[in-house]
This record gives sequence, C-alpha cells and structure tokens, in this order.
Amino acid sequence: MSEFVIRQARAGDEAGAYYVCLKTGDYGKDGERFYREDPDALGRIFVGPYLAYEPELSLLLEDKEGICGYALGAFDSRDFYARYEAEWRPRLCAQFAMPTGDSSTWTRVQHVHSWYHQPDYFCPEPYDQYPAHLHIDLLPRAQGRGYGRRMLDEVMRRLRAHGSAGAHLGVSAVNAVAHEFYKHLGFEELTRTGSGDSEVIYMGKRFSNA
Repeated sequence: MSEFVIRQARAGDEAGAYYVCLKTGDYGKDGERFYREDPDALGRIFVGPYLAYEPELSLLLEDKEGICGYALGAFDSRDFYARYEAEWRPRLCAQFAMPTGDSSTWTRVQHVHSWYHQPDYFCPEPYDQYPAHLHIDLLPRAQGRGYGRRMLDEVMRRLRAHGSAGAHLGVSAVNAVAHEFYKHLGFEELTRTGSGDSEVIYMGKRFSNA
C-alpha cells in the first residue's frame, strides 16, 4: 500500500494546502524565509479560491505527515476570475493595504499584497482552445514519484468529461524543472509575458476529445 494518497479537497484543508504553497513559493523552492511576516500571502491567491470555487477540480496529495501537494484547476478561466474579482479580492483588499513607496524596495510579501490590489487575469490566446487553467505544487518528499502527473491527468480527465477543449498554465521562466515537466506532459508554449525573474511562460494543451 502506497504511503501517499490522492484525494478530493475538503473543508479544513486550507491550512495544509497553503503551507505547500509557501514551501514551494520561491520559484518551486522553499519560500518560507521570504514570507515569515505573512505565510499565507501566496496561498490566498493561488490556493484558496480554487478550494472554494472549484472543489471538483481540487486534488490533494497526502501522506502520514499531512498534505504534501495539490493539483488545482478552473473550468473556465474568465468565469473563475470574474468570481474572484467580485467575491474574493474585495476581502483581501480590505484586509491588506496596497504597499506604498518605491516598489523596488518592497519585500516579497509586499509584492504579493500589491497583487491583491492589481491582479493579473491574463489568459493566453486562442482562448477558446485553452479556456481552463491548472496549478500544481508538490513538496520535495512527494516529487519524482509520478504523483504530479497522476493528479494533473485526473484534473484534465475531469475537465474533458465536462466538455473542456483544453487547458493552459503559467510557469516562471526561472523554474526550469517545472517547464520541462510540463513539456513532458504535452504542454506547448503559447506565449511569454514579463522579463527577467518576472518572466512567465504560458503553456497549453488541447484535449484529444475536443
């Protein structure tokens, strides 16, 4: 019997999933030292809304130590972002002020708080071919075992079953390991945005039954 279990997310999983987001928050590496004053800063954007709005597309990986990975999806990115804008983001903005001063001096936490106020809802074209989007993170102890692929395959199977034409995802250009992982899964580069450490590679995959 495997020590790892893939399961559906459920109420009460937020803390464990947010922790995975924190521990992979430095371009796939441990980001804890950068977010000590607000460890949940990243999770509020990249995990919480999916658990709340897309529970059927939220899978968690768990072992005896607890939650150690997740694969999250949104069926229609524009609908997801519209709900995030209307229901989720106002609470974040009310709780966390927009940082002031020279942005080049901001901490990483301040940069994330600025994203609460100035969100990025970019979706690569052609949108009708890649309307869904995906997000995955695994702690080191769960990596290299095939669970990431299994979880993404299951999320994509569910998307296909509901008639989705395809999915996209964004990966930091700094994270070469993740970029190669997605290419191995059949994702192709669609476009790039930003530059330097802020460059994001958007990749897409069409579903064969679409």
